[in-house]
Amino acid sequence: MWYVPITTGNPLVTSRTLEELKQEIERRVRHGLPPLAGISIEDARAALDSISSLERDAWAQAWSARGDTRLERAVGLEARDPQQARHQYWCAWRLLNFARWPVENTPFKKYTYPRALAAFRNYGRLLDPPVEMVRIPFENEVIVGYLRAPRARTPAPLVIGVSGLDSRKEDVAGHGDAYLARGLALLALDMPGTGEAPAPLGPKADRMFSCVLDYISARSDLDAARVVVQGRSWSGYWAAKLAYTEHARLSGAVMHGGPIHHYFQPGWLGPSLESHEYLYDYLPATARLFGAENLQQLLAAAPAYSLLDAGVLEGARAPMLLVNGARDSQVPIADLELLRERGAAAEAWVNPDGGHMGRSADWPPKRIFDEVLLPWMLARVNGTR
Repeated sequence: MWYVPITTGNPLVTSRTLEELKQEIERRVRHGLPPLAGISIEDARAALDSISSLERDAWAQAWSARGDTRLERAVGLEARDPQQARHQYWCAWRLLNFARWPVENTPFKKYTYPRALAAFRNYGRLLDPPVEMVRIPFENEVIVGYLRAPRARTPAPLVIGVSGLDSRKEDVAGHGDAYLARGLALLALDMPGTGEAPAPLGPKADRMFSCVLDYISARSDLDAARVVVQGRSWSGYWAAKLAYTEHARLSGAVMHGGPIHHYFQPGWLGPSLESHEYLYDYLPATARLFGAENLQQLLAAAPAYSLLDAGVLEGARAPMLLVNGARDSQVPIADLELLRERGAAAEAWVNPDGGHMGRSADWPPKRIFDEVLLPWMLARVNGTR
């Protein structure tokens, strides 16, 4: 039975050779594909040129070193050119974020993660309007989020954007301009079991989001009557669940490529962890989320998260948008179909040629956001749909 590597010296889990992996990274950088969108080809090549093995921390250190170079530039520029400093902080964050990707499971990755946070927060404070860090009390701990709201619209309709398995709230907040330009506020959060989220993964971890909705209702600058939750990849699970459990407080929920029921069955989950769509370390990241030490434990724990078996998919629900690709090798399209079959309060967009989250050459992430996700969210908060 395969054991999840958690210490320095273990190689990345990938079916690609070192050269194949480097080529795939360059391809994703050139096309702006996750998890490398926003990293320049110059930075990518500099990092890749210094890597000579698949050892996990060797990779982290290479990307981190390039991030440090960008950080030095940012600090030196801030006093005389804040706009250019902001760009350098962005580049530093993208590099440091990839250094800790997909999960902070080695000493150096754990060291790098806070530095990635710091780089992003320096970037965020130089935005206009700046990123507001919110801290919401939760069960003797705190939920940390990033809020950006348009200056000219109060109270503003809100999208709660939740990160996925390997992304973090910084990935969500880093694209806040697209929301603000259309009059939407954005609150970016880590999903349970990842990042700085205070709640570990658990079938009842959605109580964290209920606490967030309470917080929103107490802010005069946010319109608690016009709130959409947007889940991406794994966090589509939480968006779907909240569509039922918090239907009275949501204008809508976006379930974008998330697991619902079929994903959690061993017959799907086991083989899917070898998906070529995922760059590397898919199994370690997933096992870490579930608190599992090996594949056997992961497969035993996963079925308890089925929303169908838990009886969640009954009764009233908020309007939903269901999005994915028919060829997704990470989350079965059957999960989207399951939700579509269970009520009229759902609209679906499926790319027949799309992989995970509907992505394909014709439908890159930005096009899906601009033409599918954003119009639907705007229609929901503006009452036109």
